[in-house]
Amino acid sequence: DLDEAIQHHRAALQLRPAGHPDRSDSLNNLANVLSTRFEQRGDGKELDEAIQLASTAAEQSLARPIHLRAHRILAQIHLARWRSQRTMRDVHDAMDHYRLAAQCASAGLLQRLKVSLQWVKHAEEHQHTSALDAYALSLQLLDSHISATTSLSSRHQARKHFPPDLAVNAASCALRQGDVCRAVELLEQGRALHWAQIARFRTSLDDLRSRDPLAEVLVKRFRDLSAMLNRPAQTPFNEGRSVTTIEAEAQHYRHLVEEWNKVVEEIRAFEGFSRFLLTPLFADLREAAREGPIVILISSRFSCDAIIVLHRRSPVHLPLQITPEELRDLVVKHLEIIHDGHGDFDAFENVMGELWEKVTHPVVHQMKKVSHKGSRIWWCPTSLFTALPLHSAGEYKRGSQVLSKLFISSYTPSLLPLIKARTYPKTTSDIKFAAIGQAAPEASLASFQPLHFVDPELDQIEQCLSTPPILFTKLTSSESTKQQALRTLQDHQWFHLSCHGKQDHKEPFKSHFAMRDGPLSLFDIINADISGHEFAFLSACETAMGDRSSPDEVIHLAAGLQFMGVKSVIGTLWSVGDKLAYDLVLAFYKEFCVSGTVDCTMAARALHKALATLAEDNVPLEARAMFIHIG
Repeated sequence: DLDEAIQHHRAALQLRPAGHPDRSDSLNNLANVLSTRFEQRGDGKELDEAIQLASTAAEQSLARPIHLRAHRILAQIHLARWRSQRTMRDVHDAMDHYRLAAQCASAGLLQRLKVSLQWVKHAEEHQHTSALDAYALSLQLLDSHISATTSLSSRHQARKHFPPDLAVNAASCALRQGDVCRAVELLEQGRALHWAQIARFRTSLDDLRSRDPLAEVLVKRFRDLSAMLNRPAQTPFNEGRSVTTIEAEAQHYRHLVEEWNKVVEEIRAFEGFSRFLLTPLFADLREAAREGPIVILISSRFSCDAIIVLHRRSPVHLPLQITPEELRDLVVKHLEIIHDGHGDFDAFENVMGELWEKVTHPVVHQMKKVSHKGSRIWWCPTSLFTALPLHSAGEYKRGSQVLSKLFISSYTPSLLPLIKARTYPKTTSDIKFAAIGQAAPEASLASFQPLHFVDPELDQIEQCLSTPPILFTKLTSSESTKQQALRTLQDHQWFHLSCHGKQDHKEPFKSHFAMRDGPLSLFDIINADISGHEFAFLSACETAMGDRSSPDEVIHLAAGLQFMGVKSVIGTLWSVGDKLAYDLVLAFYKEFCVSGTVDCTMAARALHKALATLAEDNVPLEARAMFIHIG
């Protein structure tokens, strides 16, 4: 009974007079139940009392974790009064209290993140101007929260507990407020969070160690402090605890926060880490467009938008004339066609026509103002857009405009890895190239059938690449064990993998290449050192297949290689036939090696020409559209 509960809470408050260590908790409890009764009965005096009680609790708990709860209750009370009286002042007050709760340094990171997400929810519901700040803080807290977990699998599991579309919705919010640069920054901060943290900690432990012998200790201290701050804050319900004990605990927590901030500042002092745990700046991100414009496609729950990032000009925002629901229908139609396996080529061209009309044509119209025909462009799709072969869009039925006849398309999962890839020095004059094939993987991988064109494929590559300055290594099916393949990948800055591939959507880091004695997983590759590698051709199925259920993360084999440092990667969006892969590989290396040597920056053009060759040989669009270039 609510009335009885209020009586008990009033009695408890009387037993905790001013100065009692648990008084703020009783103030919050009474304020909370009074607000609940107001929503049932509408007595405004009770709501006024609830505000006074919670405000007192907030004032008396400034340096304690319970301070967050007081402001959260105040936010909820003001929203309850808004629902009754419709006064915008209450909405403003509620958002201010959510902000103060989320900024409460004495509370744990997890509690702050949860209340920050509540701020996002209510700010969006009320179309409040603080929504963008709420998103920005939520992304920052999410990054810090996940940073506190040390293992890759635990970070992935931790990410699942929070909205999968936080970054794309944040970008959409920024666009609705007219801030295109901020949209790009928030999207980059929130997307590919796993990869950013893998790269961050790998660089911290490896690169910083070489700069300063204290660096590893510094990073370990950061992780330890993050883990301590991430633990749920203790709520002082224990009547036996003294004021001295509670104040000592509060002081200890404040000390941890101060130490954490100090360690973060020390990390930021190292070259290349000035934006550690901070939103990347657009002034830095635009460097990704140095060699050509980048088209970011955003599919949020609010709208579908394109942002064209240019190197020396302001970014261009294009609201797309396709709703999220229409885009979902288009993706479903596309996936049904490619998974059906019956080769409905007309239906596939129809989907590409609709994609052209509603998505790529408006972009191309704008791109023609800044890029010439035959130049390179990069696609950075999010959410549902990751399932579509954007490079294949066109009006095939009318014989009119087709994207591939206008521009050479590449992809990038986000902007920072593209910038990073261009900073790596080129390899030495000797080019160490490895071709690894596995035609008959381990018997336990029963879903994989023998591949009849793997060995001929490797033989043809050897013919193209067997002359100096290329040092060519071939690993045949009998030699391609998991460990041998991994060692070969590490030792060769250029490599070609011809085998079965499998994307695992439930456990994406278990996505793998099938070797003789078992799967070579994405997790295995992450743990290897392939930073600064030049080129990888993944002649396997599903190596660049995104997951439309995770708009903010790009976890597939090809993206993993790029994020780990491979400059240029060729992969597949869906399954590919053995013979078709062989034909494409032959056409690709004929173009790639035309000058007698190889250059990873020419891989996109070589793939573009190879696909055109298949088209001239009457290979249907659906059968060749799965090949893409990343990097």
